Amino acid sequence: MWSAPYAFRLGSPGLVAAAGWPTAVAAAPRDDGLVRLSSLGHPADGCDLPLTLSGPLPDAPAWAVRPYTVLRTLARAGYGRGGTDLHVQGSLTAATGLATAEPVDCAVALAVADVHAAAGERPDRALLARLLAEALPEGDDGLRRAVFHARPGRALLLGARPRRRRYVAFDPAASGSRLVLMAVRGEAADRPRELARAASGARRAGALSAWPPGREPGRSLLMLLPEARRAAVRSAVAEDFRGRGRPVPRFLNIAVAGAARREE
Repeated sequence: MWSAPYAFRLGSPGLVAAAGWPTAVAAAPRDDGLVRLSSLGHPADGCDLPLTLSGPLPDAPAWAVRPYTVLRTLARAGYGRGGTDLHVQGSLTAATGLATAEPVDCAVALAVADVHAAAGERPDRALLARLLAEALPEGDDGLRRAVFHARPGRALLLGARPRRRRYVAFDPAASGSRLVLMAVRGEAADRPRELARAASGARRAGALSAWPPGREPGRSLLMLLPEARRAAVRSAVAEDFRGRGRPVPRFLNIAVAGAARREE
């Protein structure tokens, strides 16, 4: 079993980091050419599928298409051609606004490569990153790099060569601050306006900065809050939304965490 952190981008261009909330994937080898996929988030949509190396994808529940695509790519590279049992469990949902796909991609790749590797062989993260970029070019490669290589209290600089990684200090707690994710609720069309209003209110109440956690604005913002103003900022934003009859945003504390790891 492997756990992989959710990842996010910083306000400064070219910096990514990992959050202390994990996705977990458990894998076991098969030898009958089937993959068995299950997810705690989709308990009624488990499936058994033939593992094919090319051609159209077999019919599968929507959530399973991406993990199956990763399994097929890994099988072409020599990992798990006999099939795999795979179970996925996430600690956050898409409602938080953090990317959920990239942590699962990486955890699946690591767990499958590990369970099908020779004894004592560790998964090659650089190779797996290349395979994922090939299989899922629409994904955020910067977030995958954070999932594979993040360090606690550090942000990864994306401009460096993949095998010559560079980090900068990013440890809000060490400087008396707190990193908080704020996710708005309601209709998608209203989110840009509501996020902009929430960011403005948070800054007026004492937030040091606020920025989207992905490449594009979505449904959430990351905020850097002085510890002494954390409650005041949350209260000010909540009261503004409540006073307008809008759903109060969700708030989630974020720790700057390390990379994906095998759970012994």
